[in-house]
Amino acid sequence: MRSSPRFDRGHTDDLMSFLAASPSPYHAVANAAARLEKAGFRQVSETDAWDGAAGGKFVLRGGALIAWFVPEGAAAHTPFRIIGAHTDSPSLRVKPQPDIGAYGWRQVAVEIYGGPLLNTWLDRDLGLAGRISLRDGTHRLVAVDRAVLRVPQLAVHLDRSVNTDGLKLDRQRHMQPIWGLGEPDEGDLIRFVAEESGVGAAEITGWDLMPYPVEPPGYLGRDRELVAGPRMDNLLSVHAATAALAAVANPTPDDTPAPDGTSAADEPLPYIPVVAAFDHEESGSQSDTGADGPLLGTVLERSVLSRGGTFEDRARALAGSICLSSDTGHAVHPNYGERHDPTHHPRANGGPILKVNVNMRYATDGGGRAVFAAACEKADVPWQTFVSNNAMPCGTTIGPITAARHGITTVDVGVAILSMHSARELCGADDPYLLANVLAAFLEG
Repeated sequence: MRSSPRFDRGHTDDLMSFLAASPSPYHAVANAAARLEKAGFRQVSETDAWDGAAGGKFVLRGGALIAWFVPEGAAAHTPFRIIGAHTDSPSLRVKPQPDIGAYGWRQVAVEIYGGPLLNTWLDRDLGLAGRISLRDGTHRLVAVDRAVLRVPQLAVHLDRSVNTDGLKLDRQRHMQPIWGLGEPDEGDLIRFVAEESGVGAAEITGWDLMPYPVEPPGYLGRDRELVAGPRMDNLLSVHAATAALAAVANPTPDDTPAPDGTSAADEPLPYIPVVAAFDHEESGSQSDTGADGPLLGTVLERSVLSRGGTFEDRARALAGSICLSSDTGHAVHPNYGERHDPTHHPRANGGPILKVNVNMRYATDGGGRAVFAAACEKADVPWQTFVSNNAMPCGTTIGPITAARHGITTVDVGVAILSMHSARELCGADDPYLLANVLAAFLEG
């Protein structure tokens, strides 16, 4: 049996660096790709013909990444072991005509993306990140990593009932950030972005920009046993999946070789490990880079065909494939215990969670539970189960989409966090590396 790669608290340190360096989905996939390239993977273009050579490959499309590793001698019908995740997080997104203002304040027009906790975006120092599209058809990443924007809350003196009746925010009127004084000037924001990017404003013909909190991630608590940071939902899983795939593709030999002199690193992988990091999960996954689009299916099919496979080989490969849909879930909240299922209380640092919903808001079934349990046992990692309170609606993930679209057995898992969809979320400091260990064990088969 191959030995599972082992991750420790250093993985959590690295997660915080990854979160800080990934203020947008485009940055997240660029950073993941750089880590894979360091591990020996190479980028392939969707418009080129693909070879069937062994080794690691990846495709980038917008804010999505699909990466896979073909072991030496892999047959065309070799099944896939897939980790699915998503790169986007609930946020504010800059509108096509961004320059607005009122009463002597210059503002930036934003649209609400996904389902953020709006109040957590108030009175935070916000930078600006994303990508710009240039006249020559290329794209460039942008990250203004300093406080340039702020959504100011109304003072309590002008909203006397806010602490008794609750904060009420109008998504259109109350969420437009300020970024200076004076009258709005058409083209002002893009001129600023152009200057920050070192290009001429006339060269920018499109943009996908988003404010983001510039406060860095950090340890929290008396014993530094917690981590607070932005975009854990779901860059925590993207980071863990990338680390697991790189480790499985480059295994470390056991200290104690088998009697025949071979080590874990010598044993061929029985599956083709894959990481699929999609965009637009928070808005429904229906895009060319979302889980409900054709990207994953196309990549898997081309991988089979490039190795000389047929439609029959593709069908055999998918029939034997399994996907772990890794996304964050809810830790039991100490102040709102009644909102959770009475007998399922996932705790921080209790290990990854298995997410179950019989109405298929999560794709897990009993067979999938066994697969996850086996991976946790192999990695020697504890695990927990999440089920929603019957009186509360259950969220969903890319898991059911992947299962239905591709006919692949899918299991929903993740890490339990607090403050999901906040501008700053919270998890246990051990859970990220425990998840990475389980994901690596799963990919190994």
